[in-house]
Amino acid sequence: MTNEMMSLRGLLEKSADADLLREMIGFAAERLMELEVAALTGAGHGERNPDQRLTHRNGYRERDWETRAGTVELRIPKLRKGSYLPGFLEPRRMAEKALTAVIQEAYIQGISTRSVDDLVKAMGMSGISKS
Repeated sequence: MTNEMMSLRGLLEKSADADLLREMIGFAAERLMELEVAALTGAGHGERNPDQRLTHRNGYRERDWETRAGTVELRIPKLRKGSYLPGFLEPRRMAEKALTAVIQEAYIQGISTRSVDDLVKAMGMSGISKS
């Protein structure tokens, strides 16, 4: 079981409270940003890949993300060359569409359908099809 799946499971096993949804949204957003930045840099966080590396990380910048569940505090990775803005923070894009994209990416990355379905239900949506 990967660390991401164990972390997601830990979030799901917490008692249901007002902060759980924000934590789950933050967890999913963080994983999505890591995937996007790994693609832009040519290597994962802490990974050495001199042959394929395009740029390096250069710290983080803090940004609040207003969602229906409340404010989610994001740590957005910075790059030495170029810039990075998470796709789910695109201007004029509704938070619900962004969350759907995060859920789709979680499924694609191999998080079980049961965990993704639990995440969707925790966000107040009706669930997802197993197909």
